[in-house]
Amino acid sequence: MDPINLFDYEQLAQQRLPAVIWDHIQGGSDDSLTVRANRQAFERLRLRPRVLVDVSVIETHTTVLGTPIQLPILVGPTAGHMLAHPEGECATAQAAEQAGTIMIVSGFSSRTIEDIRASTQGPLWLQLYSYHSLEVTGQFVQRATAAGYQAIMLTVDTAHLGHREQDIRNNFQRSRFVPLANFIDNDVSETPLRHLVDTWETVDWLRTITHLPIILKGILTPEDALLALQHGVSGIVVSNHGGRQLDGAITSIEALPDIVQAVNGGCEVYLDSGIRRGSDVLKALALGARAVLIGRPVFWGLAVNGGAGVHHVLELLHAELTMSMALAGRPTLSSLDPSLIKMPERRV
Repeated sequence: MDPINLFDYEQLAQQRLPAVIWDHIQGGSDDSLTVRANRQAFERLRLRPRVLVDVSVIETHTTVLGTPIQLPILVGPTAGHMLAHPEGECATAQAAEQAGTIMIVSGFSSRTIEDIRASTQGPLWLQLYSYHSLEVTGQFVQRATAAGYQAIMLTVDTAHLGHREQDIRNNFQRSRFVPLANFIDNDVSETPLRHLVDTWETVDWLRTITHLPIILKGILTPEDALLALQHGVSGIVVSNHGGRQLDGAITSIEALPDIVQAVNGGCEVYLDSGIRRGSDVLKALALGARAVLIGRPVFWGLAVNGGAGVHHVLELLHAELTMSMALAGRPTLSSLDPSLIKMPERRV
């Protein structure tokens, strides 16, 4: 049977991918407590549906940083898509365009950012770290600007690479399987991830070298969200890196309400980590996220059926979101608010 939800895609992808690659895609850090908690936190949230509402038309289109999209679900930045399919990020970009959304391209993509840009007419954002030196990082930003990328997303939760025990046991290095396509001519490796440790001064420097909007990915506290506003960012992604960095960190959906309250409309707020159902998207939007990002499910779609698989993954989430909005009595994104959510009781 064809897959009918993301969990079907997960099972099929595991059957198709070598164990060492599967472990890398699925693995978290240390005991993977946060990987499991990301799902459990969504499952603990209960919905409070309204009835006798006209839900004959459901509207899911919105904008992110002024760019129109058909669904509030973005393709999040994940490295090395050729691990799952020979066309890699180019296939993913085409799927995102077909779905009417944005792909955020990882700086560690296995196809160059120029090749990815040439493969699609859809909007693209670039995710980056600081690569060995500000000079190399600055050159990369300039390449993205010249290629027509529309925003820069700086990942800020990787002062050190998380202790990913499955990769250690397998002696996994992504560059043994796929190229670091953007850095063929530079001495850039993933281990260590980079030589520089970012600070808030890095954000200030980044603003001096690009006119593009800057988003920070990896914010989990209101304190850092407020600092991000002070440093002039256009958006933040509430994220625990899919459980791949600090094990035991708060889940993104738990962190979201306090961050939304602290930001108070000062910048756009997005969320990743743990999205597997349209109802998960609904919960995140109701608690204040403007859009969500998906990561591992993109690999599952690629592994099963290339770009068509990624497009189907996005279609499934979109259909589930539409159905959830209808059953919740919330026909538009603007009708979503925290009153839709019954928060779990706080444990003493």
